[in-house]
Amino acid sequence: QVQLVESGGGLVHPGGSLRLSCAASTNMFRFYGMAWYRQAPGRQRELVASIDPGGSTNYIDSVKGRFIISRTNAKNTVYLQMNSLKPEDTAVYYCNGPTATFTWGQGTQVTVSS
Repeated sequence: QVQLVESGGGLVHPGGSLRLSCAASTNMFRFYGMAWYRQAPGRQRELVASIDPGGSTNYIDSVKGRFIISRTNAKNTVYLQMNSLKPEDTAVYYCNGPTATFTWGQGTQVTVSS
């Protein structure tokens, strides 16, 4: 059972930046695609960005050019660098596989507000 632990969220002003981290408890991490999701109050969870085992990335249109997903296989960790944050980015952020294969972690709250 792979465990996922997200961290790095917080309160930031519009235009600010945050870097999220997600540590996975598996030595097979390098073989898995990974993704970041978010869930805002009253909305469904949505996939924000994904990265395949080879490092190819995909993003939803609303974060393209602002967010960067990356991974460090030696640390079994996936990251989400979030720049130029907007109030509409406020949500709980989670990581998982691109098809949500693993049990969800607790997520990390990101709040963008002035």
